[in-house]
Amino acid sequence: MSEPIVLGIESTCDETAAAIVQGRTLRSNVVASSMNEHARYGGVIPEIASRAHAEAFVPVVSKALADAGLRIGDVDAIAVSAGPGLAGCLAVGVSGAKALAYAANKPLYGINHVIGHIAVTQLQFGPFPDDTMALIVSGGHTSLLHVRDVARHVDVVGTTLDDAAGECFDKVARLLGFPYPGGPHIDRHAQAGDPHAIRVPQGLTQGKAAAKHPYDFSFSGVKTAVARWIEEQQAAGRDVPVDDVCASLADSVATVLARKAVRGCRANGSDTLIVGGGFSANSQLREKLLEVGADHGVQVRIPKIGLCTDNGAMVAMLGVNLVEAGVKPSSPDFPIDSAMPMSKIVME
Repeated sequence: MSEPIVLGIESTCDETAAAIVQGRTLRSNVVASSMNEHARYGGVIPEIASRAHAEAFVPVVSKALADAGLRIGDVDAIAVSAGPGLAGCLAVGVSGAKALAYAANKPLYGINHVIGHIAVTQLQFGPFPDDTMALIVSGGHTSLLHVRDVARHVDVVGTTLDDAAGECFDKVARLLGFPYPGGPHIDRHAQAGDPHAIRVPQGLTQGKAAAKHPYDFSFSGVKTAVARWIEEQQAAGRDVPVDDVCASLADSVATVLARKAVRGCRANGSDTLIVGGGFSANSQLREKLLEVGADHGVQVRIPKIGLCTDNGAMVAMLGVNLVEAGVKPSSPDFPIDSAMPMSKIVME
């Protein structure tokens, strides 16, 4: 069988994206973001995002095909994110993909876009070794997964019990007066601060909580502790050392993520950790993961920044894996699933 050509479509949040992947080669990758339209509100407004997807869908898909030098008839299959994500946003992408697949008579896969974050690393690092672990960190998800077969079998090892890492950063960023999205601002200020200036708790790492949840994550307490510290400084009339706050927060979150992920690798006999999701663009996390991985003999695969955030390439790459594995395409009437579980790779 020749290398399958798959069109991937992504619309889970505020990026409308489409890409063409042929085998393990990225032929085009187009992203249109509505982030600037949400900035004034301090977060994504689903209705605004949904309208932006509806406006961008045809231009983005058309450009992805044109950049690849292809027509829709040249692709072997179409893949689209069916969840998890914002329901209205998912509905736009899935409806458009269904219409396109029907008109072009192409098989369609409704995929789990979080698993797409795992698959996309193949474009940069090649095939997965056996028993690969994956740490997915984004605005809404912090998950540790055991990848037995990216097209057929992924097990959940750990998950976030409250705030995800990205949510924690965004909430602290608002307290510090940073515009949305706050993560990049915290990252930049952290590079100039002292990571040990403020004592920031590390959730689920001590005592009974750590024993009960060895691979789960909790960042709500981290957010609360930092918020209270900031309020105490302000109440006492003291200046808030913004760089030190950001550095201490970033170091705490990165340390927990890296140590738990690498511990999960050792427990599951894995020497490889794949990292994905928008939060994996954070420089402190990238450095900590490479450091802890090297200390414990775990190869850490962190993709380049352009493949970390939501994009069509990750959807298309997972689609290629599904086609190669002979997985049956999704039913023409498959639904979206805004709370799609991590163990579900593709809609039936």
